Amino acid sequence: MKILVAGGAGYVGSVLVPLLQEHGYEVVVVDTLWFGNHLPEDTQVHQKNLFELREEDLIGYSCVIFLAGMSNDPMAEYSPALNFIENASLPSYLAFIAKKAGVGRFIYASSCTVYGYAVNELYDEECPATCGFPYGISKLQGEHGVIQMQDESFSTISLRQGTVCGYSPRMRFDLIVNTMYKAAILEGRITVNNPSIWRPILDVRDTATAFLRAVQAAPSISGVFNVAYDNFTVGQIGDLVKDAVEELTGQRVQITVKDMQDFRNYKVTCAKAKTTLGFAPKYDVTDMVKSLHNKRATYGDFADDLFYNIVTFKKVEKKLWA
Repeated sequence: MKILVAGGAGYVGSVLVPLLQEHGYEVVVVDTLWFGNHLPEDTQVHQKNLFELREEDLIGYSCVIFLAGMSNDPMAEYSPALNFIENASLPSYLAFIAKKAGVGRFIYASSCTVYGYAVNELYDEECPATCGFPYGISKLQGEHGVIQMQDESFSTISLRQGTVCGYSPRMRFDLIVNTMYKAAILEGRITVNNPSIWRPILDVRDTATAFLRAVQAAPSISGVFNVAYDNFTVGQIGDLVKDAVEELTGQRVQITVKDMQDFRNYKVTCAKAKTTLGFAPKYDVTDMVKSLHNKRATYGDFADDLFYNIVTFKKVEKKLWA
């Protein structure tokens, strides 16, 4: 099977692409390479704007996986216009030409952030998605654009991911567990801005497995699926990271708790993904910290701009509008 991974050189793609290759799939990556290329050397990678792809470019592929677009709230809020182009219009366009080219399945990387503020309810895929911020709105629009093209010959799957954390060859330190780990190592202190807020958390290795399960699903399967390991309060995540770092290093870590308002609060059930896709995550928060710590020697300067999506994005954004 030949698979195109759009945005496949990013944080998730750098774990997913090798996994797909290990399972015998022929993988081609199209990516702007804003954050470099950390994929295996034998991976076929094309540095290209995805809007430049045409129907004829997708002929012969069995599946397209969309990992591209804006990746978090800071990027979306810095450039709302580009956010809606990249997260809503781009996946819809690619799904449209993929279907015309005879591709059998399109898998879209969505986000649980679409749920917005869910108070104390456990949300499944039928619950209302009410996020009022650019990132969540655009992810939902992209999801709708892809899902509505589904028919008997074109399967469309949207994976609403929890907050993805853990080690990737294309490393990030702007994700909750990764940020807390960095602070614990460098400062001996973790700051928890709002301990009561809920987040579904997902190791990047489990994220890759979720996409693999979507690739392997029966051709008749389409739809939206929540994917996460479990739901945690931010305070709970802080404690888990603290305990793991202390055990790994023997150094004491302090917790500083603030009471900052946050308009994103959601916890989800992933029963549908388990039942329909066979998705069974394996890695908890402690495992994520261990994966980060095992690669500590490879990071160099934790302040490197490439570790922070918004910092790198600000450098390239002006060129995109030129």
